[in-house]
Amino acid sequence: MSTVFDRVLLPLNLVANTAIFYLAARLYLLPLVPRLRPRQILIPILLLHSTRHLGMMFLTRGAIYPGLPLQFAYPAAFGDLITSIIALVAIPFVLRSSVFAKPAVWVFNVFGTVDLVVAIILATIYNAPVAMGPSYWIPAFWVPLLLVTHYVTFVLLLRRRDF
Repeated sequence: MSTVFDRVLLPLNLVANTAIFYLAARLYLLPLVPRLRPRQILIPILLLHSTRHLGMMFLTRGAIYPGLPLQFAYPAAFGDLITSIIALVAIPFVLRSSVFAKPAVWVFNVFGTVDLVVAIILATIYNAPVAMGPSYWIPAFWVPLLLVTHYVTFVLLLRRRDF
């Protein structure tokens, strides 16, 4: 049986950690956007998102409790896996300043952002947090960081012409 606390805790963690990561980006990273080459910011972001294969934990016994809704688990796990592959594929384009760099980063950023938003919505609809078990850290800590880095990437895509 779900309590009000169960339904409030994950959104609270999501909002609080997103605000903290946003503040850090605002103070330390965004001021560098005009001075650094885009790839100096994008490569660490793409490497970070390349580890999103960790979302497959939502399908792993031991990382979740029995009863995690499959309507949440499968889209979250495979959306993260696909995003990690797209991020990894974009890295060489960005490193080489290829004509495909900016389109690859756009695909990564739009797909990855939509994936996170859909996962948040599905987790809320199906009350997934109560069965996330040890993998609860993914949406409580990891997702806010990923959301903020997607935001930073959108800033780069919209402000910078050079790649």
